[in-house]
Amino acid sequence: MLKQITDIVKEAAQIVLAARDIPSQTHEKTSAADLVTEYDLAVERFLKEKLPPLVPGSVFFGEEEAENADPSRGWAFIVDPIDGTTNFVRDLRQSAISVALARDGAVEYGVVYDLYKDELFSARRGGGAFLNGSPIHVSTRPLSQGVFGMGTAIYKREYLEPTMRLTEQLFRRSCDFRRLGSAALDLCNVACGRTEVFFEYSLCPWDYAAGSLLVCEAGGRICTLEGKPLPIVERSSAWASNLVNWDILRELEV
Repeated sequence: MLKQITDIVKEAAQIVLAARDIPSQTHEKTSAADLVTEYDLAVERFLKEKLPPLVPGSVFFGEEEAENADPSRGWAFIVDPIDGTTNFVRDLRQSAISVALARDGAVEYGVVYDLYKDELFSARRGGGAFLNGSPIHVSTRPLSQGVFGMGTAIYKREYLEPTMRLTEQLFRRSCDFRRLGSAALDLCNVACGRTEVFFEYSLCPWDYAAGSLLVCEAGGRICTLEGKPLPIVERSSAWASNLVNWDILRELEV
């Protein structure tokens, strides 16, 4: 199953890599910060055609055309066709395709493909996490010697002040931080030990579903900023870290 999903994701990536004149194919959804391109739509339609036949009876829950699918019951593909659309539009080359396959609300398979670096992150529940076929693990660095990633919840500007407060608290404890514009890749960075912590106040299931499994299968942990399990059907905050820094969350003002 994991190989079938990764093969389909890599095929879909060719749609993105072949993109030309992207700004002219870009439209606003709710604001200038919330964009969709014709390539997002094309990738999602391709994945919607190819993925569900792998699991007869499964539903497809995508960012652009979710169609009221319920990913908490039975088998469900949870898909972000281009995570980091603004990066894609501006040619920042920091975007990914994210696909999770969940069963009754629990993610069983996760694939995140950084198509510009040709880095394929994959995980199966109980089977470990991998980067281009090699096992990965979260780091063992304390935050005082490490770097954290953060997102700015751009669709929920009411989280601006708490985001900045939490960033300051973590920055004072760390070496530095990064804001990449792709939560899926931020979670992969925690999973493979490039960063020690990631947080964001508001993410959608397609942003975090695959990455959450990668973090856990790589030996890390993930929860909401309130310390609760991540939901699979609604927006959520997220805190992901290696084990060394897990308890820092209890010491922070969130």
